[in-house]
Amino acid sequence: MKIGVIKEGKVPPDKRVPLTPTQCKNIIDSYGDEVDLTVQKSDVRKFTDFDYERKGIDVVDQMHDRDVLLGVKEVPLEMLIPQKTYFFFSHTIKEQPYNRDLLRTILERKITLIDWECLTDAKGSRLIGFGRYAGVVGAYNGFRTYGLRYGLYNLKPAHECADRAEMEQELEKIQLPNIKIVLTGRGRVAHGAMEIIDKIGIRKVDPTDYSNRDFSEPVYTQLGVEHYNRRKDGGERSRKDFFKNYRDYESDFMRFARSTDFFIAGHFYAEGSPYLFTREDAKDKDFRIRVVADISCDIDGPVASTIRPSTIVDPIYGYNIETEEEDDYRASNAIAVMAVDNLPCELPLDASQDFGEELMKHILPLIIRGDKDDILELATITKDGDLTEKYGYLQDYVDGK
Repeated sequence: MKIGVIKEGKVPPDKRVPLTPTQCKNIIDSYGDEVDLTVQKSDVRKFTDFDYERKGIDVVDQMHDRDVLLGVKEVPLEMLIPQKTYFFFSHTIKEQPYNRDLLRTILERKITLIDWECLTDAKGSRLIGFGRYAGVVGAYNGFRTYGLRYGLYNLKPAHECADRAEMEQELEKIQLPNIKIVLTGRGRVAHGAMEIIDKIGIRKVDPTDYSNRDFSEPVYTQLGVEHYNRRKDGGERSRKDFFKNYRDYESDFMRFARSTDFFIAGHFYAEGSPYLFTREDAKDKDFRIRVVADISCDIDGPVASTIRPSTIVDPIYGYNIETEEEDDYRASNAIAVMAVDNLPCELPLDASQDFGEELMKHILPLIIRGDKDDILELATITKDGDLTEKYGYLQDYVDGK
């Protein structure tokens, strides 16, 4: 099996890689003659060409002799090699307009596209992704935002830190009053965020205690969908019932918003689900939230203050709750919003390491030694110039209808 790690060509450049130099060496050592692995030359990735070469990995100009090509972000059209098998985040399965031409070109060149986002186990849980590091960096950026909004402390931007270890040293600067923090979600993103919250040493409390009590120290609570949604008919709510009958639910987030200072949004939002809080909710005199770290970053969606994505270089903006427009994030009637939509890029070394470990554990054996459970097949969007049956719904998207 001839496998290639391609260079990232998307602009702005992404420094992440699907496999680190050490991981590449471990693959060669583990699989021997079963794998021929090379890495394409690049001057943008966090790991240099020399980092790979000193691990004994061949670094080459072209990938035309490879069977399987591994990348991170969307591949520029001019770099797509016909009739190859590609793994990357294509951002096409939700019919994103900006990637219609990408999918068209993939079909024209008879490329087999397997999307990292679509690789799931039998229960539908994703096997690989950067969600954990989105949570790690997003929570860090949120605490940085809180400090800047209130002039309490100033953390170094995550992207200016050499790695996670240096970033976590910055956490020692944090001095918090007795604030209350809500974290939504139970998946990879939320667990990544909890790693930072726990590193700071903030106590976790039960959602019921959180909404009903005051505390003499900073505290946080973690909310699942069953906490911030309620049945419209007043019936018993549960996580299982919500996912089965989400249209029968409405938001119950305000009971937490009235006692929350800082909101970290790490949940997954499904189209048609109730919004957490609306623009009208934010105008409520008892609505207390003034800092939002929206890791999920759904624009004009379930978190009303997220009116646009922000950037790594300029990560914070203000949402004026009265005018519903952008404002100074330090203004008293503004919510300070951190809504960077490519958070793992801020710690490319650590994020790549984490992603590569999942790739080696869950996906690489399927590529090299067989896929008896059809995990790869079910994540294949295109093959031999056609959309696969599972993704046939994308035909109108491809046709521009």
